[in-house]
Amino acid sequence: MVSLPVVIAVACGLAAPATADVRTVPPSAVISRDFPDPEVLLVGGTYYGYSTSSSPGRVPYATAPAPTGPWTIRGDVLPQKPAWAGNGGFWAPDVSRRADGRFLMYFTGPSVATGRMCIGAALADGPAGPFVPTSGQPLVCNAGEGGDIDPSSFVEGNGARYLLYKNDGNAIGQPTIIWLQPTAADGVTFTGNRVELLRNNRPEDEGVIEAPVLVHRPSQYVLFYSAGVYTTGNYHTSYAVAGSLTGQYTRAYRPLLTTATLDGAVNGPGGADIVGDRIFFHGHLSGGGRGMYTAPVGWPGDYPVVRGSRVRYEVERGTLNHAYVRTGAAGASQGAVAAGIDFADSWADTSVFAPVAGNYTVHIGYAAGYGDAQHTLTVNGGAAQVVTYPNRGWDNWTQVSAEVNLAAGNNTIRLQFRSRWAELDYLEIA
Repeated sequence: MVSLPVVIAVACGLAAPATADVRTVPPSAVISRDFPDPEVLLVGGTYYGYSTSSSPGRVPYATAPAPTGPWTIRGDVLPQKPAWAGNGGFWAPDVSRRADGRFLMYFTGPSVATGRMCIGAALADGPAGPFVPTSGQPLVCNAGEGGDIDPSSFVEGNGARYLLYKNDGNAIGQPTIIWLQPTAADGVTFTGNRVELLRNNRPEDEGVIEAPVLVHRPSQYVLFYSAGVYTTGNYHTSYAVAGSLTGQYTRAYRPLLTTATLDGAVNGPGGADIVGDRIFFHGHLSGGGRGMYTAPVGWPGDYPVVRGSRVRYEVERGTLNHAYVRTGAAGASQGAVAAGIDFADSWADTSVFAPVAGNYTVHIGYAAGYGDAQHTLTVNGGAAQVVTYPNRGWDNWTQVSAEVNLAAGNNTIRLQFRSRWAELDYLEIA
Protein backbone atom coordinates (compact mmCIF):
# COMPACT_ATOMS: atom_id res chain seq x y z
CA MET A 1 0.00 0.00 0.00
CA VAL A 2 1.30 3.45 -0.88
CA SER A 3 1.48 5.69 2.18
CA LEU A 4 0.16 9.23 2.09
CA PRO A 5 1.82 12.00 4.11
CA VAL A 6 1.31 12.02 7.84
CA VAL A 7 -1.19 14.89 7.58
CA ILE A 8 -4.22 12.61 7.63
CA ALA A 9 -7.29 12.36 9.84
CA VAL A 10 -7.57 9.56 12.39
CA ALA A 11 -10.62 7.35 12.02
CA CYS A 12 -10.75 5.60 15.35
CA GLY A 13 -8.22 6.91 17.83
CA LEU A 14 -8.41 6.63 21.58
CA ALA A 15 -11.41 8.01 23.38
CA ALA A 16 -11.53 11.73 24.06
CA PRO A 17 -10.28 12.71 27.52
CA ALA A 18 -12.72 13.33 30.31
CA THR A 19 -11.99 17.05 30.40
CA ALA A 20 -14.04 19.25 28.05
CA ASP A 21 -12.27 20.27 24.84
CA VAL A 22 -13.30 23.89 25.23
CA ARG A 23 -10.96 25.11 22.51
CA THR A 24 -12.03 22.71 19.78
CA VAL A 25 -14.38 24.42 17.33
CA PRO A 26 -16.80 21.84 15.89
CA PRO A 27 -18.46 22.17 12.47
CA SER A 28 -21.37 24.60 12.38
CA ALA A 29 -24.89 23.15 12.13
CA VAL A 30 -26.29 25.59 9.56
CA ILE A 31 -29.50 23.77 8.57
CA SER A 32 -30.87 21.91 11.58
CA ARG A 33 -33.63 20.11 9.74
CA ASP A 34 -33.64 17.32 7.17
CA PHE A 35 -31.38 18.47 4.31
CA PRO A 36 -29.33 15.40 3.32
CA ASP A 37 -26.63 15.03 0.65
CA PRO A 38 -26.09 18.78 0.43
CA GLU A 39 -24.86 20.37 -2.78
CA VAL A 40 -23.70 23.98 -2.44
CA LEU A 41 -23.08 26.51 -5.21
CA LEU A 42 -21.86 30.12 -4.94
CA VAL A 43 -23.44 32.48 -7.47
CA GLY A 44 -23.09 36.26 -7.35
CA GLY A 45 -22.34 36.41 -3.65
CA THR A 46 -25.23 34.12 -2.67
CA TYR A 47 -24.82 30.52 -1.55
CA TYR A 48 -27.37 28.06 -2.92
CA GLY A 49 -27.87 24.70 -1.22
CA TYR A 50 -29.74 21.70 -2.69
CA SER A 51 -30.65 18.43 -1.02
CA THR A 52 -32.15 14.99 -1.40
CA SER A 53 -35.96 14.99 -1.28
CA SER A 54 -37.45 16.36 1.91
CA SER A 55 -39.97 19.08 2.65
CA PRO A 56 -40.68 21.18 0.62
CA GLY A 57 -40.67 19.11 -2.53
CA ARG A 58 -38.70 16.94 -4.87
CA VAL A 59 -35.38 18.85 -4.69
CA PRO A 60 -35.48 21.44 -1.88
CA TYR A 61 -33.17 24.40 -2.05
CA ALA A 62 -31.98 27.05 0.40
CA THR A 63 -29.97 30.26 0.17
CA ALA A 64 -27.59 32.15 2.44
CA PRO A 65 -25.37 35.23 2.27
CA ALA A 66 -22.43 33.33 3.81
CA PRO A 67 -21.42 29.68 4.34
CA THR A 68 -22.49 29.80 7.99
CA GLY A 69 -25.81 31.41 7.12
CA PRO A 70 -28.37 32.31 7.97
CA TRP A 71 -29.80 29.70 5.60
CA THR A 72 -33.40 30.03 4.41
CA ILE A 73 -35.36 27.16 2.84
CA ARG A 74 -36.90 28.56 -0.33
CA GLY A 75 -38.84 25.78 -2.09
CA ASP A 76 -38.55 23.07 -4.74
CA VAL A 77 -36.30 23.65 -7.77
CA LEU A 78 -37.49 20.53 -9.64
CA PRO A 79 -41.29 20.92 -9.64
CA GLN A 80 -41.72 18.90 -12.85
CA LYS A 81 -41.14 15.19 -12.41
CA PRO A 82 -39.26 13.64 -15.35
CA ALA A 83 -41.36 11.38 -17.59
CA TRP A 84 -39.19 8.34 -16.88
CA ALA A 85 -39.45 8.59 -13.09
CA GLY A 86 -41.97 7.08 -10.71
CA ASN A 87 -42.93 8.08 -7.23
CA GLY A 88 -40.29 8.18 -4.53
CA GLY A 89 -37.34 10.21 -3.38
CA PHE A 90 -34.96 12.13 -5.61
CA TRP A 91 -31.42 11.88 -4.32
CA ALA A 92 -28.16 13.81 -4.21
CA PRO A 93 -28.63 16.68 -6.68
CA ASP A 94 -25.63 18.37 -8.26
CA VAL A 95 -25.87 21.86 -9.79
CA SER A 96 -23.21 23.55 -11.92
CA ARG A 97 -23.03 26.46 -14.32
CA ARG A 98 -22.32 25.62 -17.94
CA ALA A 99 -20.17 27.67 -20.30
CA ASP A 100 -23.36 28.97 -21.97
CA GLY A 101 -24.49 30.48 -18.67
CA ARG A 102 -27.32 28.03 -18.02
CA PHE A 103 -27.46 25.87 -14.91
CA LEU A 104 -27.31 22.08 -15.17
CA MET A 105 -28.72 19.83 -12.48
CA TYR A 106 -27.92 16.14 -12.20
CA PHE A 107 -30.19 14.14 -9.90
CA THR A 108 -31.09 10.56 -9.02
CA GLY A 109 -34.65 9.35 -9.42
CA PRO A 110 -36.67 6.10 -9.41
CA SER A 111 -36.87 4.59 -12.89
CA VAL A 112 -40.27 3.07 -13.71
CA ALA A 113 -38.81 0.90 -16.49
CA THR A 114 -36.02 -0.71 -14.44
CA GLY A 115 -37.22 -0.45 -10.85
CA ARG A 116 -33.81 0.99 -9.97
CA MET A 117 -32.53 4.44 -9.13
CA CYS A 118 -31.09 6.19 -12.17
CA ILE A 119 -29.48 9.52 -13.08
CA GLY A 120 -31.29 12.31 -14.86
CA ALA A 121 -30.53 15.89 -15.88
CA ALA A 122 -32.44 19.18 -15.90
CA LEU A 123 -31.72 22.76 -16.99
CA ALA A 124 -32.63 26.20 -15.66
CA ASP A 125 -31.76 29.80 -16.48
CA GLY A 126 -30.83 30.55 -12.86
CA PRO A 127 -29.70 28.68 -9.74
CA ALA A 128 -33.16 29.00 -8.17
CA GLY A 129 -34.77 27.16 -11.09
CA PRO A 130 -37.24 25.95 -11.97
CA PHE A 131 -35.17 23.14 -13.48
CA VAL A 132 -36.77 21.34 -16.42
CA PRO A 133 -35.79 17.75 -17.31
CA THR A 134 -33.69 17.56 -20.47
CA SER A 135 -35.08 14.24 -21.69
CA GLY A 136 -37.85 11.71 -21.36
CA GLN A 137 -35.17 9.11 -20.59
CA PRO A 138 -32.56 8.87 -17.82
CA LEU A 139 -29.01 9.96 -18.55
CA VAL A 140 -27.45 6.86 -16.93
CA CYS A 141 -29.53 3.80 -16.06
CA ASN A 142 -28.09 0.31 -15.98
CA ALA A 143 -30.23 -2.10 -13.96
CA GLY A 144 -27.61 -4.84 -14.39
CA GLU A 145 -25.19 -2.92 -12.22
CA GLY A 146 -27.78 -2.07 -9.58
CA GLY A 147 -28.81 1.25 -11.10
CA ASP A 148 -26.75 4.44 -10.91
CA ILE A 149 -26.79 7.21 -8.31
CA ASP A 150 -24.94 10.17 -6.75
CA PRO A 151 -24.01 12.21 -9.85
CA SER A 152 -21.45 14.99 -9.58
CA SER A 153 -20.03 17.39 -12.16
CA PHE A 154 -16.34 18.19 -12.63
CA VAL A 155 -14.89 20.81 -14.95
CA GLU A 156 -11.18 21.00 -15.75
CA GLY A 157 -9.34 24.29 -16.04
CA ASN A 158 -9.46 23.99 -19.83
CA GLY A 159 -13.26 23.67 -19.74
CA ALA A 160 -13.42 19.91 -20.30
CA ARG A 161 -16.48 18.59 -18.49
CA TYR A 162 -17.09 15.26 -16.76
CA LEU A 163 -19.81 13.41 -14.88
CA LEU A 164 -18.92 11.33 -11.82
CA TYR A 165 -21.33 8.81 -10.33
CA LYS A 166 -21.52 5.41 -8.69
CA ASN A 167 -23.23 2.29 -9.88
CA ASP A 168 -25.40 1.04 -7.01
CA GLY A 169 -23.84 -2.41 -6.96
CA ASN A 170 -24.14 -2.75 -3.20
CA ALA A 171 -27.94 -2.89 -3.71
CA ILE A 172 -27.63 -6.17 -5.61
CA GLY A 173 -24.51 -7.73 -4.10
CA GLN A 174 -22.16 -6.55 -6.84
CA PRO A 175 -19.13 -4.22 -6.72
CA THR A 176 -19.84 -0.54 -6.20
CA ILE A 177 -17.66 1.59 -8.47
CA ILE A 178 -17.15 5.32 -8.82
CA TRP A 179 -17.05 6.20 -12.51
CA LEU A 180 -15.75 9.17 -14.50
CA GLN A 181 -17.64 9.86 -17.73
CA PRO A 182 -16.40 12.55 -20.18
CA THR A 183 -19.13 14.75 -21.66
CA ALA A 184 -19.48 17.55 -24.16
CA ALA A 185 -19.83 21.14 -22.93
CA ASP A 186 -23.57 20.60 -22.49
CA GLY A 187 -22.93 18.02 -19.75
CA VAL A 188 -25.47 15.57 -21.20
CA THR A 189 -23.76 14.33 -24.37
CA PHE A 190 -21.28 11.59 -23.57
CA THR A 191 -17.90 11.59 -25.32
CA GLY A 192 -15.72 8.49 -24.95
CA ASN A 193 -15.93 5.66 -22.47
CA ARG A 194 -16.34 5.92 -18.72
CA VAL A 195 -13.33 5.15 -16.49
CA GLU A 196 -13.31 3.41 -13.11
CA LEU A 197 -11.75 5.54 -10.37
CA LEU A 198 -12.48 3.63 -7.15
CA ARG A 199 -14.44 0.66 -5.82
CA ASN A 200 -15.72 -0.72 -2.48
CA ASN A 201 -12.82 -3.00 -1.61
CA ARG A 202 -11.78 -1.99 1.91
CA PRO A 203 -13.25 -3.24 5.21
CA GLU A 204 -14.15 0.25 6.44
CA ASP A 205 -16.36 0.71 3.36
CA GLU A 206 -18.83 -1.78 4.82
CA GLY A 207 -19.65 -2.63 1.20
CA VAL A 208 -20.48 0.95 0.19
CA ILE A 209 -18.70 3.89 -1.42
CA GLU A 210 -20.67 6.78 -2.87
CA ALA A 211 -21.15 10.57 -3.12
CA PRO A 212 -18.06 11.36 -5.25
CA VAL A 213 -16.78 14.94 -5.49
CA LEU A 214 -13.59 15.73 -7.39
CA VAL A 215 -11.27 18.69 -6.74
CA HIS A 216 -8.17 19.57 -8.77
CA ARG A 217 -5.42 20.99 -6.58
CA PRO A 218 -2.15 22.34 -8.05
CA SER A 219 -0.23 19.10 -7.54
CA GLN A 220 -2.95 16.43 -7.64
CA TYR A 221 -6.59 15.44 -7.94
CA VAL A 222 -8.50 14.81 -4.72
CA LEU A 223 -11.54 12.54 -4.91
CA PHE A 224 -13.85 12.88 -1.91
CA TYR A 225 -16.33 10.09 -1.22
CA SER A 226 -18.59 8.71 1.51
CA ALA A 227 -18.46 5.14 2.78
CA GLY A 228 -20.32 2.89 5.17
CA VAL A 229 -24.05 2.56 5.81
CA TYR A 230 -25.62 6.02 5.73
CA THR A 231 -28.21 5.25 8.41
CA THR A 232 -25.48 4.58 11.01
CA GLY A 233 -22.84 6.53 12.87
CA ASN A 234 -20.20 4.58 10.94
CA TYR A 235 -20.98 6.57 7.79
CA HIS A 236 -17.98 8.77 7.05
CA THR A 237 -16.16 10.93 4.52
CA SER A 238 -12.76 10.08 3.09
CA TYR A 239 -10.69 10.87 0.02
CA ALA A 240 -8.21 9.46 -2.49
CA VAL A 241 -5.56 11.25 -4.54
CA ALA A 242 -4.00 10.85 -7.96
CA GLY A 243 -1.50 12.70 -10.11
CA SER A 244 -3.72 12.45 -13.17
CA LEU A 245 -7.45 12.73 -13.71
CA THR A 246 -8.06 9.07 -14.42
CA GLY A 247 -5.80 7.82 -11.66
CA GLN A 248 -4.60 5.50 -10.18
CA TYR A 249 -6.21 6.91 -7.02
CA THR A 250 -4.59 6.16 -3.66
CA ARG A 251 -6.84 6.25 -0.63
CA ALA A 252 -6.03 8.25 2.50
CA TYR A 253 -4.60 6.15 5.31
CA ARG A 254 -7.48 7.26 7.55
CA PRO A 255 -10.82 8.89 6.73
CA LEU A 256 -11.22 12.67 6.80
CA LEU A 257 -14.46 12.94 8.80
CA THR A 258 -15.90 10.35 11.14
CA THR A 259 -18.10 10.48 14.20
CA ALA A 260 -14.94 9.77 16.23
CA THR A 261 -12.64 12.36 14.60
CA LEU A 262 -15.34 14.96 15.27
CA ASP A 263 -15.55 13.82 18.92
CA GLY A 264 -19.24 13.12 18.42
CA ALA A 265 -20.08 16.69 17.37
CA VAL A 266 -21.56 15.24 14.15
CA ASN A 267 -22.92 11.71 13.81
CA GLY A 268 -22.29 9.93 10.52
CA PRO A 269 -20.70 12.79 8.53
CA GLY A 270 -21.16 12.20 4.80
CA GLY A 271 -22.42 13.52 1.47
CA ALA A 272 -19.67 16.13 1.40
CA ASP A 273 -19.24 19.01 -1.03
CA ILE A 274 -16.33 21.45 -1.36
CA VAL A 275 -16.85 25.14 -2.12
CA GLY A 276 -13.72 27.27 -1.93
CA ASP A 277 -12.24 27.00 1.56
CA ARG A 278 -15.36 25.36 3.07
CA ILE A 279 -16.63 21.80 3.28
CA PHE A 280 -20.37 21.11 3.57
CA PHE A 281 -21.76 17.75 4.65
CA HIS A 282 -24.66 16.15 6.45
CA GLY A 283 -24.99 14.40 9.81
CA HIS A 284 -27.76 12.71 11.75
CA LEU A 285 -29.94 14.98 13.88
CA SER A 286 -31.10 13.92 17.33
CA GLY A 287 -34.73 14.47 16.32
CA GLY A 288 -34.37 12.53 13.06
CA GLY A 289 -33.22 13.39 9.55
CA ARG A 290 -29.84 14.68 8.47
CA GLY A 291 -28.90 18.34 8.81
CA MET A 292 -26.26 20.35 6.96
CA TYR A 293 -22.93 21.27 8.57
CA THR A 294 -19.97 23.31 7.39
CA ALA A 295 -16.37 23.84 8.48
CA PRO A 296 -13.21 25.48 7.14
CA VAL A 297 -10.93 23.28 5.05
CA GLY A 298 -7.21 23.79 4.41
CA TRP A 299 -4.78 22.18 1.99
CA PRO A 300 -1.28 21.46 3.35
CA GLY A 301 0.62 19.82 0.52
CA ASP A 302 -2.70 19.70 -1.38
CA TYR A 303 -4.21 17.27 1.14
CA PRO A 304 -7.45 18.30 2.92
CA VAL A 305 -7.60 19.20 6.61
CA VAL A 306 -10.94 20.12 8.21
CA ARG A 307 -11.18 22.24 11.33
CA GLY A 308 -12.89 20.37 14.15
CA SER A 309 -11.89 16.92 12.84
CA ARG A 310 -8.87 15.33 14.50
CA VAL A 311 -5.74 15.11 12.36
CA ARG A 312 -2.94 12.81 13.48
CA TYR A 313 0.75 13.68 13.25
CA GLU A 314 3.37 11.08 14.19
CA VAL A 315 5.79 12.72 16.65
CA GLU A 316 8.64 10.39 15.72
CA ARG A 317 8.51 11.75 12.16
CA GLY A 318 9.21 15.28 13.34
CA THR A 319 12.52 16.74 14.53
CA LEU A 320 14.08 15.19 17.66
CA ASN A 321 16.90 16.71 19.73
CA HIS A 322 18.84 14.53 22.18
CA ALA A 323 16.14 11.87 21.72
CA TYR A 324 15.59 9.00 19.31
CA VAL A 325 12.98 6.97 17.43
CA ARG A 326 12.06 3.68 19.07
CA THR A 327 10.63 1.18 16.61
CA GLY A 328 8.70 -1.95 17.44
CA ALA A 329 6.75 -0.08 20.12
CA ALA A 330 3.93 -2.46 21.01
CA GLY A 331 0.52 -0.96 20.40
CA ALA A 332 1.82 2.41 19.22
CA SER A 333 0.48 4.19 16.16
CA GLN A 334 2.63 3.14 13.18
CA GLY A 335 4.70 1.03 15.61
CA ALA A 336 7.20 3.76 16.42
CA VAL A 337 7.53 6.53 19.03
CA ALA A 338 9.79 9.37 20.11
CA ALA A 339 11.83 8.05 23.04
CA GLY A 340 14.74 9.13 25.21
CA ILE A 341 13.28 12.58 25.93
CA ASP A 342 15.13 12.38 29.21
CA PHE A 343 17.47 15.39 29.40
CA ALA A 344 17.21 19.15 29.76
CA ASP A 345 17.99 19.59 26.06
CA SER A 346 15.67 16.78 24.89
CA TRP A 347 12.69 17.85 22.79
CA ALA A 348 10.45 16.83 19.90
CA ASP A 349 9.20 19.31 17.30
CA THR A 350 6.06 18.43 15.31
CA SER A 351 4.78 20.50 12.42
CA VAL A 352 0.98 20.78 12.44
CA PHE A 353 -1.46 22.64 10.19
CA ALA A 354 -4.38 24.91 11.02
CA PRO A 355 -6.95 25.70 8.29
CA VAL A 356 -7.68 29.02 10.02
CA ALA A 357 -6.07 30.89 12.91
CA GLY A 358 -7.55 30.33 16.33
CA ASN A 359 -7.78 28.11 19.37
CA TYR A 360 -7.36 24.37 18.97
CA THR A 361 -7.03 21.31 21.17
CA VAL A 362 -3.92 19.14 20.87
CA HIS A 363 -4.35 15.55 22.05
CA ILE A 364 -0.98 13.99 22.92
CA GLY A 365 -0.54 10.23 22.69
CA TYR A 366 2.04 9.08 25.25
CA ALA A 367 3.21 6.40 27.66
CA ALA A 368 4.85 6.95 31.06
CA GLY A 369 5.88 4.19 33.46
CA TYR A 370 8.03 5.59 36.29
CA GLY A 371 5.79 8.14 37.92
CA ASP A 372 3.99 11.12 36.47
CA ALA A 373 6.12 12.93 33.87
CA GLN A 374 6.03 16.48 32.55
CA HIS A 375 6.96 18.27 29.34
CA THR A 376 6.99 21.95 28.48
CA LEU A 377 4.81 22.75 25.44
CA THR A 378 5.40 25.75 23.19
CA VAL A 379 3.88 26.78 19.85
CA ASN A 380 6.12 28.56 17.35
CA GLY A 381 8.53 29.43 20.17
CA GLY A 382 5.89 31.33 22.14
CA ALA A 383 4.69 31.19 25.73
CA ALA A 384 5.19 27.87 27.52
CA GLN A 385 2.71 25.65 29.33
CA VAL A 386 3.29 22.48 31.31
CA VAL A 387 1.84 19.15 30.17
CA THR A 388 1.54 16.39 32.77
CA TYR A 389 1.49 12.72 31.78
CA PRO A 390 -0.08 10.48 34.45
CA ASN A 391 1.82 7.24 35.05
CA ARG A 392 -0.19 4.50 33.30
CA GLY A 393 2.65 2.14 32.38
CA TRP A 394 5.06 1.77 29.46
CA ASP A 395 3.52 0.79 26.13
CA ASN A 396 0.10 1.61 27.57
CA TRP A 397 -0.65 4.38 25.06
CA THR A 398 -3.16 6.95 26.19
CA GLN A 399 -3.85 10.67 25.75
CA VAL A 400 -3.70 13.98 27.55
CA SER A 401 -4.92 17.25 26.05
CA ALA A 402 -3.79 20.87 25.98
CA GLU A 403 -5.32 24.01 24.53
CA VAL A 404 -3.21 25.94 22.04
CA ASN A 405 -3.51 28.93 19.74
CA LEU A 406 -2.39 28.27 16.19
CA ALA A 407 -1.65 30.57 13.28
CA ALA A 408 -3.25 29.84 9.93
CA GLY A 409 -1.04 27.38 8.06
CA ASN A 410 1.93 25.49 9.46
CA ASN A 411 2.87 25.65 13.15
CA THR A 412 5.60 23.97 15.21
CA ILE A 413 4.63 22.37 18.50
CA ARG A 414 7.61 21.60 20.75
CA LEU A 415 7.40 19.20 23.68
CA GLN A 416 10.54 19.47 25.84
CA PHE A 417 11.71 17.47 28.85
CA ARG A 418 10.70 18.93 32.22
CA SER A 419 10.58 16.08 34.75
CA ARG A 420 10.72 12.29 34.84
CA TRP A 421 10.13 10.31 31.64
CA ALA A 422 7.51 9.92 28.90
CA GLU A 423 7.57 8.61 25.35
CA LEU A 424 5.51 10.36 22.66
CA ASP A 425 3.47 8.57 20.02
CA TYR A 426 1.46 11.20 18.13
CA LEU A 427 -0.35 14.52 18.26
CA GLU A 428 -3.95 14.94 17.15
CA ILE A 429 -5.14 18.46 16.34
CA ALA A 430 -8.80 19.43 16.10
